[in-house]
Amino acid sequence: MLPVTPQSTAAQIILRKLREEGHQAYLAGGCVRDLLLGRTPKDYDVATSATPDIVLDLFPRTFAVGAHFGVVLVSAEYDDQPTLTEVATFRSDGVYSDGRHPDVVRYTTSAEQDVQRRDFTINGLLLNIGTDTGAPGLASETWASSNEARRSAVIDYVGGLADLEAGIIRAIGDPIRRFEEDHLRMLRAVRFAARFGFQIDQATQAAMRSLAPKINAVSNERIRDELTRMLTEGHARHAFELLDTTGLLAQVLPEAAKLKGVQQPPQYHPEGDVWIHTLMLLEQLEAGCPMTLAWGALLHDIGKPATFQAPTCPEDRIRFNGHVEVGVAIAADICRRLRFSNEETAQILALVHNHMRFADTPRMKTATLKRFFRLDRFEEHLALHRMDCLASSGNLDHYNFARERYEAMPTEEVHPTPLITGRELIAAGYKPGINFKAMLHAAEEAQLEGSIHTQEEALALIQSQFQA
Repeated sequence: MLPVTPQSTAAQIILRKLREEGHQAYLAGGCVRDLLLGRTPKDYDVATSATPDIVLDLFPRTFAVGAHFGVVLVSAEYDDQPTLTEVATFRSDGVYSDGRHPDVVRYTTSAEQDVQRRDFTINGLLLNIGTDTGAPGLASETWASSNEARRSAVIDYVGGLADLEAGIIRAIGDPIRRFEEDHLRMLRAVRFAARFGFQIDQATQAAMRSLAPKINAVSNERIRDELTRMLTEGHARHAFELLDTTGLLAQVLPEAAKLKGVQQPPQYHPEGDVWIHTLMLLEQLEAGCPMTLAWGALLHDIGKPATFQAPTCPEDRIRFNGHVEVGVAIAADICRRLRFSNEETAQILALVHNHMRFADTPRMKTATLKRFFRLDRFEEHLALHRMDCLASSGNLDHYNFARERYEAMPTEEVHPTPLITGRELIAAGYKPGINFKAMLHAAEEAQLEGSIHTQEEALALIQSQFQA
């Protein structure tokens, strides 16, 4: 059977309704690709000969979000779960003068003509799923277990089945034209190749290298989203190696491209240069990892090229003095350019800023260690440090020390209720002013160290250090 989900159920009901009205209708695009690969699609898209006005009339809840381009969203709810199914009219596109949208859209009744405008052959497949049996709301068509039976239900005008079986990402038709139509397709080619472990066809890859500078015409938000998907789908190293070989890395993240060839002290980094080290971190990112952790892994050493210092004598070594501070500044520029939210930016910069502090944890005062543990989403800091160690010396001593102390320390010890506040200081005769911050910090420091435990002890400590 097809995977029984609200999305698949909604798509089958839409297919049935369109066909009952005499229109061609097929599953199309990524859902077909994923089904053939044995994956459960997140979404199901429908391609049809019905024009948008017909689709809008046929279904009670619709959104004409892309009707100008032949796309209507059909809304439904099954098993108390809302679904949105994209229904696209067969079309042929004119020139894409803005590198994203066609200037002119012409509707057609030819499914073959429609798939010619799509990006890659593996995304140009149609699936002819029967809908004449079964009750509404149920997956109604057997998805045969044999490859031969599955292939018989696929309509393939572009050689997508062969490329899917061979593991090839190939642009449909002329790759130059496909990428000129939508420059973001170059990044999508990289993402699909990395996600599925496929190779990019030679002609397609040559077109990407030729047109790589045009990726800068794409909005920074779209670039950010594609890069984030590459980083969080579980194949980040392969994705960034492909970005490099296609020339796209130097365009979308020139700061990362500068990591290549920057040597490191072999006694601490036997793995090689900063680029290799960074790739080894990316290789450890699991599918579904937090996007801030992923970007932190990519950018943690982004300040090293600018701070590289060669040995000045045989006893000296390569140094990167100040690379953390420089790295934070560079990472901030990248986050600003790619339009990350303030919250996302703060966490990414915190990961870069604090990634070297673990070496000091065994020598930290108790209060300092507790404040370190207070960092927002500290688990991401731990995860980044572990990856950093495994991508270099392999020594996890500092990681194990910090993790064990962090896990053993009760939350109330890391975030204790303050023993004293400004209100008590005023009651004790202190006038509000700039010293209040220092007074409260002194009390908190002693509380975190465990040397005071009551409000009276906190006030006595302050009175011994500050005059009223």
